[in-house]
Amino acid sequence: MENFDKMFQPFKEKMQKENLPGLVIDTFRYYYSLLLKGESGTIPESTISPVDSLPDLENLGSDYFETGKDNLNSTVIIKLNGGLGTSMGLNKAKSLLEVKNKLTFLDIIAKQSEVSNVPFILMNSFNTKDDSLDLLKKYTQVDEKLPVDFLQHKIPKIDKKTLKPVEWNANPKLEWCPPGHGEIYIAMHISGILELLIANNYQYAFISNSDNLGSFLDVNLLGYFVQSGYSFLMEVADRTEADRKGGHLARLKNGQLILRESAQCPDEDLPEFQNINKHKYFNTNNIWIDLKALQNVLKEKKYNLKLPMIRNEKNVDPRDHSSPKVYQLETAMGSAISVFKGASAIRVPRTRFAPVKTTDDLLAVRSDAYILTDEFKLIPNPGRKLGKLFINLDKKYYKKVEDFENRFPKGVPSFLECEELTVKGDVKFGGNIKLAGKINLVNNTHGQISIADNEKIIR
Repeated sequence: MENFDKMFQPFKEKMQKENLPGLVIDTFRYYYSLLLKGESGTIPESTISPVDSLPDLENLGSDYFETGKDNLNSTVIIKLNGGLGTSMGLNKAKSLLEVKNKLTFLDIIAKQSEVSNVPFILMNSFNTKDDSLDLLKKYTQVDEKLPVDFLQHKIPKIDKKTLKPVEWNANPKLEWCPPGHGEIYIAMHISGILELLIANNYQYAFISNSDNLGSFLDVNLLGYFVQSGYSFLMEVADRTEADRKGGHLARLKNGQLILRESAQCPDEDLPEFQNINKHKYFNTNNIWIDLKALQNVLKEKKYNLKLPMIRNEKNVDPRDHSSPKVYQLETAMGSAISVFKGASAIRVPRTRFAPVKTTDDLLAVRSDAYILTDEFKLIPNPGRKLGKLFINLDKKYYKKVEDFENRFPKGVPSFLECEELTVKGDVKFGGNIKLAGKINLVNNTHGQISIADNEKIIR
């Protein structure tokens, strides 16, 4: 233990200089100790069994609607809003991106709150706080006793070779990383948000990602959560081939539900991990929590839930693959399903999972494949009779939002009759373009080609 204290001391001093709370330092200390013990956070296939069936939101009927309606005044919406959208070339909160009808993600979230009369609170990071709060100045919080945000903390990146705090003088900010959205639980306590909500008679929280506009508050689902008496409820959806590499729901041998992420799967178990017929459900990151149950479990666990560790190996500068390798120690919000007594999961339709992670997703959501209802809910367009829209844009020309915008200067095409769009090469789209069928556009030249206004392309 003496050697461990010596190893941890530089981290402690580094975090204290940043005025990080003692509880954040203690929690990092716990996960760092696991790292030094050689734990990788893996969950072998031999220790789990698949989840065969679950209650289904689509089969609930409307029996729970009145219960949900009666409990709206004791419910709060919490949105995870820490992401910068760097993978799309953004240097600001992704939620500030214009997404539908000239509204940003945050505009739509705020308007949903106004219409439903249910307050929302953001979990911001240090990187997203200022810009996000600036946009929200034009909106009034439904409950003025509640703030509109609280902060996710930061932790040091760990040099993979030395297991010491990494140093990166070129940009010292890159020496830090978020501890994963699993930190939300202690962040709610440290900020005082949890106690404030309970003091103001809020009992239920619906938590989801700010970039997933399919994750609006469903009154029927709220009613189900209230009537069930669960302390924790995870929304899961059917895994498809596109989800093979993502996490899945499973059971421990004692029957307890757990979440297994790809970083927690040993290499030899990857074939089973990616077997979507065996492990059928993935976590949408839409979570329902009983706030009093959360308060109780935090007290019982002495404010360290000891969620399964995810050891992510990355470069200290994600854009420079020659920069030193580091470990980032993270936890996932959904992994708390293994901590709460009385935790459960429910199957929901894929429509409740529409995150924007790439410009492919952005194009789909901006298009007429989705509509924004009068209640500011993003739903698939009922007029589009096809299945899930598949879009694959050439990453060389469309990966960054700025490049994407330049290639759709007059708006995005109509996808009402389109099943798939694949673009290879540099293609610029005109206005009022209609696509039908399975479209494969290829430009093998070194220059840009343009599609004229009012074109209809059928394949």
